[in-house]
Amino acid sequence: MVADFDEASYLRLQSLVYRVGTAVSKILPTERLYVLSLGSNQGNTHVHWHVAPLPPGVPYEQQQHRALMAEEAGYLEVPPEELELLARRIRAAL
Repeated sequence: MVADFDEASYLRLQSLVYRVGTAVSKILPTERLYVLSLGSNQGNTHVHWHVAPLPPGVPYEQQQHRALMAEEAGYLEVPPEELELLARRIRAAL
């Protein structure tokens, strides 16, 4: 949980989230970048962030939380070799 961090550690983590978001936005076409911390103490008691780029051209009514709902938007099937290439490109942009 966030409360488990001291302020300096939390700010270092947020700096990394910023850097990852910036790198993702350089690599992928991104109209808006969503950065979220989701979870619950019942099922997900660690701290993590989701960095989710919204591609250009998504109609307004399909943006915001709706764009992040797998039931609504679905998800992309990306072959492992493409994911590996994407990870390498993001790492290089960091």
